[in-house]
Amino acid sequence: MRTVTSRISLTVIGKPDCHLCDVAHDIVERVVADLPDHVADRVDITELSILDDPALYELWWEKIPVVLIDEDLHAHWRVSSEGLRGAILTASDRAEVRS
Repeated sequence: MRTVTSRISLTVIGKPDCHLCDVAHDIVERVVADLPDHVADRVDITELSILDDPALYELWWEKIPVVLIDEDLHAHWRVSSEGLRGAILTASDRAEVRS
């Protein structure tokens, strides 16, 4: 039996009027929607704009869109559906405790 211990944080960093940011957003939404329910239900998606936070701007302005999973860099510029799915499933496995 598995007991889920934590949520999975998925952060998309971009800015308005950014074509690649829109594509990344669509990929994130589609991948999460296609995950098994026991995983998808634990994913929290947060979208941040580099225009709203000078620190984010300084860190990421050359690399948007940026996708972080549990605050770790997953991808920048281009997001792969397959890579994102695998990374989320790996994060999910780490968040489970076998009892």
